Amino acid sequence: MKNPLGLRILLGVLSSASPFLPVALRAGTEPYKVVRTEKVGGEGGFDYVFADSAGRRLYVPRGDRIDVFDLDSLKPAGVILSTKSVHGVAVDPTSRHGFSSSQPVVMWDTGTLATIKTIDVQGRPDGILFDAMTERVFVLSHRAPNVTVIDAKDGSIVGTLDLDGAPEQGVTDGRGHLFIDVEDKDNVAAVDAVALKVTAHYGLGGKGGGPGALAIDAQNHILFSFCHSPHSAVIMSADDGRIIASLPIGMGVDAAEFNPATMEAFSSQGDGTLTVIRENSPSSFEVEQTVQTQAGARTSTLDGATNRIYLITAEWAKPTPEPTPAAGQSAPASNSWHRRGPMVPGSFTILVVGR
Repeated sequence: MKNPLGLRILLGVLSSASPFLPVALRAGTEPYKVVRTEKVGGEGGFDYVFADSAGRRLYVPRGDRIDVFDLDSLKPAGVILSTKSVHGVAVDPTSRHGFSSSQPVVMWDTGTLATIKTIDVQGRPDGILFDAMTERVFVLSHRAPNVTVIDAKDGSIVGTLDLDGAPEQGVTDGRGHLFIDVEDKDNVAAVDAVALKVTAHYGLGGKGGGPGALAIDAQNHILFSFCHSPHSAVIMSADDGRIIASLPIGMGVDAAEFNPATMEAFSSQGDGTLTVIRENSPSSFEVEQTVQTQAGARTSTLDGATNRIYLITAEWAKPTPEPTPAAGQSAPASNSWHRRGPMVPGSFTILVVGR
């Protein structure tokens, strides 16, 4: 180096200016972006997408079935049939058993994708999660019973839970505690996963309403509750529900994840955005980036092996025009991303976000 003094001065200037640089640049990393778009087609609606990082499979519920893809190549790997609407998937990597949130629940071998059994449950299955400590699957329902608990080893029903409201998404700390956002009551229910008892309800304190997604930093006991109204992330202590911060997100959130490898929380929104929140410390958080994805990409899943986020969406025909309001009346408010016509055939798409 011909001018080490000049280099030291330049580095000093950049260091002093670092608080004003973009977060991604300060961290020495590239920003997130859509790195792959795969139009895989197929008919039917869709809800929660799930990445089985250990088994390298991507599960995509499509109404009366689950389409399965290779997580790396995104090539079709098989189909799991169901009798009724499928909303989500959970996998026990130890027993290699998969489960659908459907009625009945379908249990399958994740290696062969062969159905092992079907399990009759009550309510209206929606969200679903697996807890490794108890080796149990928790099926969430907007109608009672709000939670049906299944032994992941043999598919037997262990019990049920009443959350006094409609659950959306649940997370586990891996130490016997579950947390489930209760959308219509604006709170997060804390659950003893062993005793199957609700131990507390953490209110959102008016910082957010209609929580539609939940993520957890299990190591630091931090919950990220992503809300519809206002569009915000309410960050709280998992120990006592103390609210630490709230940050803005996009519109139409329906899924969230936390990546302990990067200390980032992600929320996917139907308005075509993926919000990335950086945890600088257990008491300091900031919106690191808003990634433009695609309208309708409201659910997502994290592949912890590659640190990539997978989202699903499709294209829709133009909606029927709203009637012109009569004289003296204002036009009704509407969400442009949510108001749409029928799905365009063959347009179903998997998006991959990474650095």
